[in-house]
Amino acid sequence: MSDSAPTNDETEEERDTPSGISWSAITDVGRFRTNNEDAFLALEMDAREVKRLGKLGEASLSDGDFIFAVSDGMGGHNAGEFASQIAVEKITQLLPNAFRLDVQGMKRGSPDLLEQVFHEIHQEIKRLGEAYEEVAGMGATLSLCWVGSEWMNFCHIGDSRIYYLPASGGLKQITHDHTYAGWLERKGQISARQARFHPKRNQLTQALTAARLSIDPQLGAVGFERGDRFMICSDGLYEGVSDTKIEDLISNPPANVADLSAAETIVNESVMNSGKDNTTAVVIEIL
Repeated sequence: MSDSAPTNDETEEERDTPSGISWSAITDVGRFRTNNEDAFLALEMDAREVKRLGKLGEASLSDGDFIFAVSDGMGGHNAGEFASQIAVEKITQLLPNAFRLDVQGMKRGSPDLLEQVFHEIHQEIKRLGEAYEEVAGMGATLSLCWVGSEWMNFCHIGDSRIYYLPASGGLKQITHDHTYAGWLERKGQISARQARFHPKRNQLTQALTAARLSIDPQLGAVGFERGDRFMICSDGLYEGVSDTKIEDLISNPPANVADLSAAETIVNESVMNSGKDNTTAVVIEIL
């Protein structure tokens, strides 16, 4: 006797359960800078290995966990570029071991684990900044997403951003800007629009830098459904594109950019409108 057919409820549940992930990423030096201090990272990890991913791809969520990150360096000359590269390289070194091992009882993707990784990166940047005069003022922002089978866990410091766009619509910035203007906005002293144009909107209150003895990164998690999207970006991107425009470009890209990835579409728009800074985006879609 054959098995009975699945019920309508079971079929609907299977249809709504996320099964895969796609991503696109790009970084652009901008129209006025001569070097790119932004860096991005895309990794896939399982219990056996870690793989660097390309700028564009698609995979099954059953294959492993996925790490995406954006770091924006600062410090002048090549110091900022060096700092952002340290941040992404240390992630590549630290997280695979964390995936395989039960570090002090912490589960993979947990807030405690991500915070520990950020503190180790901060200590490395601080150590090198104190040891070598040519990079003494270097620092970096870092925004990281750890995508598992049901949740996106994140850790963030600085003024790069992580956005969440549910399938139902309504773009949400889920990270805080660790800037003086961002602090004023969270205190209710200025509006979001005032923060966007505030003269101290780029004055960081937190970053991975030798100038800070300690850090307090923002941690969080978002449960996702099929069709949801996330975007990680450097501050150069949102200087040239409003949140409303970001949502529109992701959800309804114009026909003339149909051959471009989501990240390319948004970065190109931002650079065309501003381009004053290096501009980076990673766009992730749950399939």
